[in-house]
Amino acid sequence: MNAWSLLSDIVILLGASLLLGGILSRLRQSPLVGYIVAGMVLGGPGSVRMVHSQQQIEAIAELGVSLLLFSLGLEFAWPQLKKLGTRTLSAGIVQVLVTTVLGALAGLAAGLAVREAVAVGAMVSLSSTAVVLRVLMERAEGDSAYGRNSLAVLLVQDMAVVPLAILVALLGGGAGPAEMAIGAGRIVLLAIGLVAGLYLIMNKIAVRALGALTLEPNRELTIILAVVAGLGSAWAAHSAGVSPALGAFVAGMFLGGSPFATQIRADISPLRIVFLTLFFGSTGMVADPLWILGHLPLVVGTSLVLMVGKAAVVWGVFQALGHSAQVAAATGVSLAQVGEFAFVLGGIGRANGVLGEETYLLIISVTVVTLVLSPPLLSAAPGLGMRLARLLPGSRSYSLPRRYRHAGAPDVVIIGFGPAGQIAARAFLGRPERVSVIDLNRDGVQKAQQLGFDGYVGDATQIDVLKHADLGSAKAVVITVPHHHPAMCILEHVRRLAVHAHVVVRSRYQRHANDFAVAGAHAVIGDEEQIGDSLGRHLREWLAAHDQSQTGPQ
Repeated sequence: MNAWSLLSDIVILLGASLLLGGILSRLRQSPLVGYIVAGMVLGGPGSVRMVHSQQQIEAIAELGVSLLLFSLGLEFAWPQLKKLGTRTLSAGIVQVLVTTVLGALAGLAAGLAVREAVAVGAMVSLSSTAVVLRVLMERAEGDSAYGRNSLAVLLVQDMAVVPLAILVALLGGGAGPAEMAIGAGRIVLLAIGLVAGLYLIMNKIAVRALGALTLEPNRELTIILAVVAGLGSAWAAHSAGVSPALGAFVAGMFLGGSPFATQIRADISPLRIVFLTLFFGSTGMVADPLWILGHLPLVVGTSLVLMVGKAAVVWGVFQALGHSAQVAAATGVSLAQVGEFAFVLGGIGRANGVLGEETYLLIISVTVVTLVLSPPLLSAAPGLGMRLARLLPGSRSYSLPRRYRHAGAPDVVIIGFGPAGQIAARAFLGRPERVSVIDLNRDGVQKAQQLGFDGYVGDATQIDVLKHADLGSAKAVVITVPHHHPAMCILEHVRRLAVHAHVVVRSRYQRHANDFAVAGAHAVIGDEEQIGDSLGRHLREWLAAHDQSQTGPQ
């Protein structure tokens, strides 16, 4: 198959994904489900066979998985983990372990071999980060109690993908417990070496080499750094015999604490979206729609049992940690689906002979069904949480907390930290408000950090940069960018993300002041007006001094 045939298949798959994703989005479904359905219809068993490059597309989609794990690693810098709290993160660990064990026991009860049952337990223990986070962001529920719980569990699950992938691969080795232990030890040693090497490259070489650069005239460098780091580390891990997902994830973690992390997160978003669309499309090609129709009662029944079981596990874990019944139940409903990484673990298990064909098709089909059901369930999670809580014995009846601010959320965000931003920031020195600064110039961010403010190196015209800086939680936003078009773009993003924030905008020219006011700024401070006032004040003081010198003492 030549390159043009592959290109045509990619265009067909992306086009169908766009069409179905758009339709489902209008129906309040997740577009990700449309990508999977597009793959099921266009390629693979039981399809119309319009796409023939399944293996090649799967190879490209693997890059998308690495890029996804790299971007997740960027979120796992230590400060971000501390914001979620130790107890909440511990709940995620318990959930993964308990669900894996219960899933394995259910597999054994269904007549599966031990290794196959363990692999099934690992697959069903994971929920869908892509679907859950998308719905939470659309509903502005990311900072709700159940939203934060869901986020913490999803982060732990994403971290667990790497050891679970290693576990499934070891299960396929055909070795006994001793050989498996030796194999695991070898992988751990290789992983330690890989982590040490990536630490030296990311923290000592890459960051220092780029540390003296200002991003504004060198915007392409962070994009190149992200691609080289994410895909290069995945290749290095594969070459070392370790899971490529581990290499990409660790590289992301190391870069997550660098000054470039905020901008890199925004830069890789378009690449990640394209690759992940191919990933979901290629995984859809694995599912067989004819097999699903032929085994519909089994697929639907298994899906319902799994969703109820996962919701019950999550509910029990958070109840044990002291959360209210409403919050625990809402969190359980949100995480009841089987996630997209089940496709990854299933592919590893199938390739290593751990999963039988029927078992693999069943779990993949169940994953598709639960992903389709997830968006409406997520939208109804708060209400369902309250109703379920009333049915539980001894639960108190009070409203589910709508939203709350977490400890790391900024009260004030200053965008642009040149002379104007620094002067504006003086008002907050010594005050209890938490201030965050976003600037493309690293020197400006360093000055902000020296004053005790949080600082992010990034291009604020990209909405992802503002999201990662937690702008949606701010009470006030100050935009000091001097140029009209970038400032207007930032203002539009701010009004979308922080609806209730008080917004102050600097206008370099008076003729643009009304544009900012119409776009939603509460106050517009014009450079020309301020300069005119300063010039007038200076001249009045000079004239007074001049008049006094002319009259002199009588």
